[in-house]
Amino acid sequence: MAQVLPPGSIVVADWHQCKDSKEYFSKILHKKRRKNFGLLESPVMPPHALNIPNMHYETTGIETTVVYWPAKLRESGRVLFFRLQLWDCGENALRRFDHLLPSCKEQVDAVLFLFSFTDRTSFDDLSNQIAKWTGPSAGRVVKLVVGTKFDLFMHCDVAERDVKDFQETWSIPVLRMGGEVSDGLGDVAPLLNCLAENLWHHDCVAAGSASHHSQTETGTLL
Repeated sequence: MAQVLPPGSIVVADWHQCKDSKEYFSKILHKKRRKNFGLLESPVMPPHALNIPNMHYETTGIETTVVYWPAKLRESGRVLFFRLQLWDCGENALRRFDHLLPSCKEQVDAVLFLFSFTDRTSFDDLSNQIAKWTGPSAGRVVKLVVGTKFDLFMHCDVAERDVKDFQETWSIPVLRMGGEVSDGLGDVAPLLNCLAENLWHHDCVAAGSASHHSQTETGTLL
């Protein structure tokens, strides 16, 4: 089974904090908030500010979100601008409508499995979620697990040992997100960097490249 790609092994993890990144992040920020891009929009267009809700709810159908994220390659120093089109589908909707999951799987490059550190049942259900993505085509998909509400220590229902055992068993990276929601880059940088890093590595391996300098369709070389 493939090993987990160490975070920061391909892209500079803290590049969003460096001065030379401002030129790129200014294209996706407005008044320190990430911009909201439509399906046909790009950072050069004047989109509206993205308002992230403080209260979370289960998606009733399929919701799509476009996220642009620049990442700097560690070895070459080149910058890639990723266009990530995220499809979110609620679990209840998947059970009610059989056509939703096939639609989400169509031409997909990556899948994010979510659980809450305050809900043991959601963690135990990860194996069932992953089982839905088995098969020859699913083997070519980048898989990441995101644990939410990691900062609610008093209500934590999932031990770190369990997370470590899961990661070793499934060879899937597990990312931790806090319960507080903000528009800062620091909150989303670990997740988006990890996603960009794994997508770039995945495409380089698929292309038979021995290094991570080749350009692929995942990112646009700047």
